[in-house]
Amino acid sequence: MAEAHSATLAERLRSLLTPRQRAWIGSVRRKYGLQWPRRGSVSFGDLRRVTPVSAAFGMDRGKAIDRFYIEAFLRANADCIAGRALELGDPWYIDMFGGGKVTRADVLHVVAGNPIATIVADLTDAPHIPDNSFDCIIFTQSIQMIYDFRAALTTLRRILKPGGTLLLTTAGIAKVGRRLGRDDWGEYWHLTGQAVEALAQEFFPGDACAITSYGNVLAATAFLQGLAVEELETAELEYSDPDFEVIVGARITKR
Repeated sequence: MAEAHSATLAERLRSLLTPRQRAWIGSVRRKYGLQWPRRGSVSFGDLRRVTPVSAAFGMDRGKAIDRFYIEAFLRANADCIAGRALELGDPWYIDMFGGGKVTRADVLHVVAGNPIATIVADLTDAPHIPDNSFDCIIFTQSIQMIYDFRAALTTLRRILKPGGTLLLTTAGIAKVGRRLGRDDWGEYWHLTGQAVEALAQEFFPGDACAITSYGNVLAATAFLQGLAVEELETAELEYSDPDFEVIVGARITKR
């Protein structure tokens, strides 16, 4: 994409300047109106609105943009989805990416009543789940729903087998999806890649960790507006700008 190439070139040029030089250039641009596109000339079109196009993350229009990135992350790490695997809520991604490598699939739910749950537990306090139980834990879009996520991370490491892998994703730039009083649980945190990496170093010390972020300004804008994957080009979705993290993924392998 020409836009992506231009953005990369601009980033390289900016990296050659000192902070003082960048500040001076910015002040000159503001003083003489040298911004491009010209200030006041940007056309917002259908996006000039104070409510989103879809309040349902675009799921009423097609595939949600965050799901495109979550699935890209799991697809890239599908080699880890093997042996005894655990997923929250249902085994959707175990079935999608586990293939014939998963020998036992467990489903965790926080309260009783889920007919497909094999484990009922609150990850912030789950002593009844034995240590070193799972070869893989798929933990997608859940950490932001847990207020005491530090306790949950402690449990996740404890129940992961040595050599086992945690595949974690979390929301970066996103609308709030859950609220107490309206839903059964709330939403408390949106984390950056830097935050996820720092947490991995704190709660999985010495373990192998790789952080991947997904998104760019167009994808983030479209996701906030509730547009769907089908409304963007694949190249537009796949272009990665670390300053606009829609989804952050972490692959953590217990030593």
